Amino acid sequence: MPSQPEAVGDYLRGLQQRIVAALEAADGTTCVRDAWHKEPGEPLQGSGLTCILEDGPLFERAGCGFSQVRGPKLPPSATQHRPELAGAPFEAMGVSLVFHPRNPYVPTVHMNVRMIAALPVDAPPVCWFGGGMDLTPYYGFEDDAVHFHRSCRDALAPFGDDKYPRFKKWCDEYFFLKHRNEQRGIGGIFFDDFAELEFARSFAMLRSVGDALLPAYLPIMERRRDTPYGERERAFQLYRRGRYVEFNLVWDRGTHFGLQSGGRTESILLSMPPLASWAYRQQPAPGSAEAALYEHFIVRREWL
Repeated sequence: MPSQPEAVGDYLRGLQQRIVAALEAADGTTCVRDAWHKEPGEPLQGSGLTCILEDGPLFERAGCGFSQVRGPKLPPSATQHRPELAGAPFEAMGVSLVFHPRNPYVPTVHMNVRMIAALPVDAPPVCWFGGGMDLTPYYGFEDDAVHFHRSCRDALAPFGDDKYPRFKKWCDEYFFLKHRNEQRGIGGIFFDDFAELEFARSFAMLRSVGDALLPAYLPIMERRRDTPYGERERAFQLYRRGRYVEFNLVWDRGTHFGLQSGGRTESILLSMPPLASWAYRQQPAPGSAEAALYEHFIVRREWL
């Protein structure tokens, strides 16, 4: 029987393989596979596999990474809710992905599933799970939003009726650009520091969330991938990608955890889009599709 961390690692590696196979099939392009190892003497020990697709016909940049690392001391971003574990050695593993499509009518998707195990010297290991998925459209469609949120709800349904409303609210609050007073996208689900179902059921919930990503996203991608677009839509997409960059660098705890703990910067920043733009006080025209994004989609609302 594999140990608890080994079982989680085996699942996560398989999940990455399935997602990358679907990504390559959709794009018709082969990902670059970059296996890496931390060298002795670095702050972290461990290894991972970063799979990246760039400049494809469907995805301008899409990355899916697996990492499994060990370190001598949990970084501050991991112990802000568990101060009693500050300074403990740790092991962390996870799969993280961001897909940035070329067509502005196809939304960007993000997913992360992970486990962190604190390894205090004089106490048993403490394991907790985190992750979720969220959708960031540039042009909003009600049926896409409903489908994505229904997939999230259904993934969590076996683990209690409270999970989807809780994690949906958590996602809305987490993926929020405080300096802009603006949601990043239409949300989804997010959870962190999760161990309340004990190990076996918490791990089962993590698997259900990870397995839901492709059914949640692929039908939306297929529905929108051939929608005609022009320079106006492309310019708006790049402008909205700037918000994505701002969130990841300023607010995202996963990015902070990786950088604070001495993680591999290239892999941590695979979430960045290849191109983005900024403009001073840009305002969409009233009644436009761009205005509808702000008014009806990147707001906190119930989709189901």
